[in-house]
Amino acid sequence: MAGEHQTLALLLFSVFVAVTLAITSWVSRDRHGSAVEFYAGGRLFSPMENGFAIAGDYMSAASFLGISGLIALFGYDGLLYSVGFLVAWLVVLFLVAELVRNCGRFTLADVVAARMRERPVRIAAGTSSVTVSVLYLVAQMVGAGSLVALLLGGTSAAAQTWTVIGVGALMVVYVSWGGMRATTWIQIVKAVLLMGGAITLTALVLVRFHGDVDQLLRTAADRSGHGTAFLAPGLKYGGDWTARFDFISLGLALVLGTAGLPHILSRFYTVPTARAARRSVVWSIGLIGGFYLMTIVLGFGAAAIVGPQAVRASNAAGNTAVPLLALDLGGGADSTGGTVLFAVVAAVAFATILAVIAGVTLASSASVAHDLYASLRSRRAKPRSEVAVARVAAFGTGVVAIALGLLARDLNVAFLVGLAFAVAASANLPVLLYALFWRRFTTRGAVWAVYGGLVPAVALVLLSPVVSGSPDALFPHADFQFFPLQNPGLVSIPLGFLAGWLGTVTSAEPPDAAKHAETEVRSLTGAGAA
Repeated sequence: MAGEHQTLALLLFSVFVAVTLAITSWVSRDRHGSAVEFYAGGRLFSPMENGFAIAGDYMSAASFLGISGLIALFGYDGLLYSVGFLVAWLVVLFLVAELVRNCGRFTLADVVAARMRERPVRIAAGTSSVTVSVLYLVAQMVGAGSLVALLLGGTSAAAQTWTVIGVGALMVVYVSWGGMRATTWIQIVKAVLLMGGAITLTALVLVRFHGDVDQLLRTAADRSGHGTAFLAPGLKYGGDWTARFDFISLGLALVLGTAGLPHILSRFYTVPTARAARRSVVWSIGLIGGFYLMTIVLGFGAAAIVGPQAVRASNAAGNTAVPLLALDLGGGADSTGGTVLFAVVAAVAFATILAVIAGVTLASSASVAHDLYASLRSRRAKPRSEVAVARVAAFGTGVVAIALGLLARDLNVAFLVGLAFAVAASANLPVLLYALFWRRFTTRGAVWAVYGGLVPAVALVLLSPVVSGSPDALFPHADFQFFPLQNPGLVSIPLGFLAGWLGTVTSAEPPDAAKHAETEVRSLTGAGAA
């Protein structure tokens, strides 16, 4: 890349980082250190503000970089990610949003522990939430590394390494300094920037093809090297039974995983009422739906204009398809327009990564402090000390995410997020739905549901082609692959529900009918909600 190209993009990066740090500093002046302030921003956000923040939290590097890259490389099969991510919000809207807001205070464990013995449930749910959050963070780290490596030298390993470390340090600052209120405003700013960038690129792609979508698709198919197969199912998930089952597994993970993501559930506690939580989801569905429609145009646009070969040459996983598309739409690498558009898109993508990382890190640190720490020291812990533990936990989460991000930097970010969704759907969703809707559900059932989904999901990933036994694995020269699918959801999600049922029916502890009735009334009416 030309020197002025690098300078402009780095300048825009710096401006966004400076603005977000200023927001964090401004917001932190008014905080009083309480748990409600740190975890939920004082519950002062309107449905529209929270809807934009949810969209900003959800539209991650996987959406902007990963999905577009997969569409550019695999056509129709890459588009399945967009469909899965969007459909998932119907589950959130109809089954989760209002009930979670009414039943909990800050985390998933609050909902389940309302009618169970707190300590084992909080430890199980907190462990699961931290695991999901770290997997999600790894994907964002990989996206940041790919983006800045492209800017500073294409495949520069040193650039990727230092970017991952720098992003990890920033996320710790955002969370430990500003808490939920600062994180929310960063996400709102990011959502506005991302929608503006996506609209601009989509319009430019359609102008390039004179508004003829059919011509866009035919050109993408011609340049793909696969012909019409590029526009039909099966290029990535067709063929043998393993690929077909992998597709089913991925679909289940994407559709069911959103309702179990800790950083999404925590957003429902930042509004004052359950009605506001539901309206927040409606706002977010509108924004997210529009955005995913645009990623389809961007993905096929990258295939038609840049070409899958050029995308793969820049980043084998396709993570740089959108920045390369922006460079071409602006006039090419040597043009002022190309330089400016690339720099703007790169800065927006970087803003996307930072905002999502802040939200996920906050959710993870809340689980550590509010669930794990508070359950071990429930009688002695004070709200202020719990917040202090959350800040320390943010640092620890950052260190782990940095290490794993460096290890997984050659994998597609949308694929990595798919793994996080699978773990969330396997461990968090079963215990959440059982706690809300099953009268007989017991403490043993809750603990078994979490670990019965979490342990198989993580174990199957470790024994899958993602980690070893294939050229694209984390350890390509090792082979301890046992499980043939890349996504564990097809097996681990049913196991989570089965374990919860089995733990309940074999439990000697009778269900507490009074607590269930109280939880049911509270979830449906909001009476007594924090």
